[in-house]
Amino acid sequence: MSLPQPQGNPHSSQNSQPSPGNAATPVKGACVMQIRPFHSDDQEAVISLWRRCNLVRAWNDPAKDIHRKLQIRPDLFLVGLIGGQIIGSVMAGYEGHRGWLNYLAVDPEHQRQGYARAIVDEAERLLREAGCPKINLQVRTSNHEVIEFYRRIGYSDDEVVSLGKRLEHDEKKLQNGKSNVEC
Repeated sequence: MSLPQPQGNPHSSQNSQPSPGNAATPVKGACVMQIRPFHSDDQEAVISLWRRCNLVRAWNDPAKDIHRKLQIRPDLFLVGLIGGQIIGSVMAGYEGHRGWLNYLAVDPEHQRQGYARAIVDEAERLLREAGCPKINLQVRTSNHEVIEFYRRIGYSDDEVVSLGKRLEHDEKKLQNGKSNVEC
């Protein structure tokens, strides 16, 4: 079953948005995508998706990122499925001041069909329900297509500098069996 698409302002809280477990057809003629919270048996498929979307970096162990997320608001870690196969994900968070979106991914074979927009809409709905007043996200400056995607759906540049500090290092094992800590 597909839900009616929102009319009017896509950022209005009055719009009908799909809920986890419901289906959403983002683009006419596209397959129906179900959006639901991540399940532990999704891990292998989600990490594979992130690799296909070039989201995994040597300094971030995706399995550890998933484990960390499941400790805090696991209901905000969403996956999108078509025919039972995971084709999308977003890892949202909210700590009481700002919401965050991480690991937004749509399988390259399903991109540009509205699925990213649908999964972001659902994450925004859940964050709005939690009382979140604003969402932040980070995109690599070299990723021009994704920056334009976010701009098209209402996100804008903030006049801020993004700083980071690693509190935990994900170790990578070298071929010789020694540990190498990357930052």
